[in-house]
Amino acid sequence: MRLVQLANGNLRGVALVDEPHLVLLTQVTSVFQLAQRALNEKTAFTKLATSLATGDRIRYDDFYQQNSPWQLLAPIDTPGAPQSTLVSGTGLTHLGSARERQAMHAETQKKEEEIVKKIAEAEMTDSMRMFEWGREKGRPSAGEIGIAPEWFYKGDGSVICAPFAPLNIPGHAEDGGEEGEVAAIYLIDSEGQPHRIGMCSGNEFSDHIFERRNYLNLAGSKLRVCSLGPELVIDPSFADVPGTVRILRNNAPIWEKHIRTGEDNMCHSLANLEHHHFKFAGHRQPGMLHVHFLGADALSFGDNVRLTAGDVTEVSFEGFGRPLINTIAVDETISSAVRIQPMA
Repeated sequence: MRLVQLANGNLRGVALVDEPHLVLLTQVTSVFQLAQRALNEKTAFTKLATSLATGDRIRYDDFYQQNSPWQLLAPIDTPGAPQSTLVSGTGLTHLGSARERQAMHAETQKKEEEIVKKIAEAEMTDSMRMFEWGREKGRPSAGEIGIAPEWFYKGDGSVICAPFAPLNIPGHAEDGGEEGEVAAIYLIDSEGQPHRIGMCSGNEFSDHIFERRNYLNLAGSKLRVCSLGPELVIDPSFADVPGTVRILRNNAPIWEKHIRTGEDNMCHSLANLEHHHFKFAGHRQPGMLHVHFLGADALSFGDNVRLTAGDVTEVSFEGFGRPLINTIAVDETISSAVRIQPMA
């Protein structure tokens, strides 16, 4: 099952994807509302969504090609309360991510089939140590606890951009670069129990030049906007998920890479990533929504591509619906410090 969210001004809706159409759901105006209702009524999310898919049947292309006053939204949000969403992620979960990080932090390039051997022989950065620990202890047996992954915070729900919306490089940033990956979506019930609603394609936007200066800049480099969607996939297969990331400039591709995500291609199991995110009591507050990026396999920055205003990013994964498309925008450079007003 795949769902999208739509908006026309203050009007909102949820629709079930039935290519090449969308079927509107009745009685709910957001996926968040639908998920809360499923928890409150103690019914399966897919069963409830199917029972409400009795509205108009409309052409998906009209929305995806932006030929309608209705627009596609990110497939999940907390309407009117973005502070109820926590956006975060884990890094160094894929072999490809280790290669890219090693290139940034150690200024070396390695062939993918040689990286594990080379890392063992060379003096490792702290990032590579984290990656090695994940390879060794990131896939524990069922019920056991593995080693903690790298974790980062991106912001609240206000950082999530809709499909086709611009990804802004802020005026204080040194760069902005795409990171095509899958994000998992969770809702915390009234008893503090996390529930995975589903997963979606994501573009986890970061400042890689700032991060490359020093790995301790990672936290600040992640405080950027991101994008999700356009479709939320309920209970997808996450074993081996092929995908493609493309960068277009002046309507022509300047970079493209085939990537793979899913547990078969990761050094941490999904269960281990979820345990280490939700082991914190502060991450299990009732009514809280979590968007958690699961790691990237490759990024154009690793091939010396620098995104500029007007570039277009495309992220797609097999089984996750239509590609996620965004443009790049660059804010005016900040030339003066933020002034703080005392309350005395």
